[in-house]
Amino acid sequence: MTRDRTRRDWRGTLVALSVAALLALAAGRDAADTWIDATVLPPLHPATAVEMRAADGSLLSAYMVDDGRWRLAMSGPADPLYLRMLVAYEDRRFATHHGVDPRAMARALWQMLTNGHVVSGGSTLTMQVARLLEKGSTGRWSGKLRQTRVALALERTLSKDQILDLYLTLAPMGGNIEGLRAATLAWFGKEPTRLTPAEAALLVALPQSPEARRPDRAPLVAQAARDRVLTRMAQDGVISTDTARAAKTDRIPTQRRRFPALAPHLTDRALAAHPDLARQTLTIEAPLQAALESLAATALEGRKSQLSLAILVADHRDGRILASVGSRGFSDTGQGFVDMTQALRSPGSTLKPLIYALAFDQGLAHPETLIDDRATDFNGYQPTNFDGTFRGPVRATDALQLSLNLPAVLLTEALGPANIMAALRRGGLDPHVPGGQAGLAIALGGLGLSLQDLVQLYAGLANDGHAHPLYWQAEAAVQQPLRITASASAWQVSHILSGLAPPAGAPLNRLAYKTGTSYGHRDAWAIGFDGAHVIGVWVGRPDGTPVPGVFGGDTAAPVLFEAFQRLKPTLTPLPPPPPETLLVEGSKLPLPLREFHRRSIGLSVERDAPELVFPPDGVALDAMPEGLPVRVRQGKPPFTWLVNGTPVVIGSRRSDAILSAMGLGFSEVTVVDANGRSDRANVRLQ
Repeated sequence: MTRDRTRRDWRGTLVALSVAALLALAAGRDAADTWIDATVLPPLHPATAVEMRAADGSLLSAYMVDDGRWRLAMSGPADPLYLRMLVAYEDRRFATHHGVDPRAMARALWQMLTNGHVVSGGSTLTMQVARLLEKGSTGRWSGKLRQTRVALALERTLSKDQILDLYLTLAPMGGNIEGLRAATLAWFGKEPTRLTPAEAALLVALPQSPEARRPDRAPLVAQAARDRVLTRMAQDGVISTDTARAAKTDRIPTQRRRFPALAPHLTDRALAAHPDLARQTLTIEAPLQAALESLAATALEGRKSQLSLAILVADHRDGRILASVGSRGFSDTGQGFVDMTQALRSPGSTLKPLIYALAFDQGLAHPETLIDDRATDFNGYQPTNFDGTFRGPVRATDALQLSLNLPAVLLTEALGPANIMAALRRGGLDPHVPGGQAGLAIALGGLGLSLQDLVQLYAGLANDGHAHPLYWQAEAAVQQPLRITASASAWQVSHILSGLAPPAGAPLNRLAYKTGTSYGHRDAWAIGFDGAHVIGVWVGRPDGTPVPGVFGGDTAAPVLFEAFQRLKPTLTPLPPPPPETLLVEGSKLPLPLREFHRRSIGLSVERDAPELVFPPDGVALDAMPEGLPVRVRQGKPPFTWLVNGTPVVIGSRRSDAILSAMGLGFSEVTVVDANGRSDRANVRLQ
């Protein structure tokens, strides 16, 4: 019954086409042209998947078109062998006909009349494109006549390459897969630029009967159809007989592959930011992204349930984000859809390097300065160290490496919490403080920052105290770096952090890193850098539930070191100290820097504390050959004068001085008296 119906449909179709051709001839060429030119064409730009591409142009992820189909635009040339097979098998006179091939139609009609059934079709590739554009029927004579008219009109509107490109975009390839590129990704897991003869033959055969020949459901049927194409290609001289014979031994793919879906959190952000762009290129490096997603999925095996993990990698020399892992798995049941690179969390102890850098920068301390680690009451706030013990006088270097709480709070009191918040904002961060008023608790994590914020902060410490704003759009211009601290202070902190011992089992290297654990064990952090890259790791639960027993040192730090191993086998060395760095033993420091004495520069000013008379804060002055004149009133001599944290004049009993180590641009001038009290001003020389 089906064969009889097909025979009747084809007879009707071919007769209709023959009659149409005769009528066109009878009416004359002008009437035919008018009929073709009056054709209303369907839309010639079918929707294709929105694509996110990696820095090297490879596909990170794609989003289905609105009708739920995988239809991808061609991103490069198709395999030449596939194109030769396609044209030879479907439409050998494609290059010369005008949409309809009369010889092919006559041959198809003759074969049907003499054999009693359809032997070959008369449709051209252009007619198939017409049908695909209109999703029309192939059997009814009225549908075939419409396809013929549209095909003739297409040939007058588009070039042959454009028509072929439409076929390569729309050809049905089984299920909800359309087009050559979607097919090669789904069935072979690769782009269509290079195909084997067996792969090319299968893709030629599939569109003729895409459901009946689906390799994942009917592999034997698909194989038989592929082999018929190979036999025909050998007969027509497109490939050799030996090539066809060898290709027939290749296995048919029996499973459909997943489309790439790397960096799902970031690509979703990119889509939301630019919903009208069909294609975006990100700074992500696809192999690194895949390696770190694999690490995130397996790093916490055997740990407590519902733990998530986030990793962010950037090049601190220009701010490019190279990998962004928002969770252990996007579809993970433990809120894996939440992008934890962006979530606000307590940073724990990870702000301590900034506090020390600012203290070094402002002449309050030096890595060799002794700070008294003892129980202290800060107007009712009585922080303790993590282990509950106090160590007495310790070097600033040891205090930071041991992550002692009391020295960090003492320095925060002296700096003033507002100045620390200002430094964070100078570095391009967006800190959030409960109640809006920063207090001493920010030294131990009493504020909200994201993993991306912290990575940008550490990128600034790694890059001579200047942070490039992080970015993920490949076409974005590298922004001017933002100054957080002076170069010498940033180097001193980096040098201290590089002296930390790696976690157990990690490679022995000079990675500068810091760990942190927030109050209640809600967040475990590890952030580190070398001379080129910075990586941040967060571990915790997205809903903020405490996770007893989870610490930055033993949970996040091993992931950090493994992430660097997957980034590159050898670390990039940290830079040497800047020329202005003060490299001396503690006993050779200026007297005010040998021991830190508690003072509250940012909170209150003693009545007889030193006060800079000149220059005023924020002034712009013309540079003078002899140097910058400075003057202080009050305070107890001798005085020490510093420029950007480096002592320039030491032990002066005069209230004035000339600072000759001043370059053009912005500098910070600090004066410290014999009691360790200080004042400072920012100056711009021009």
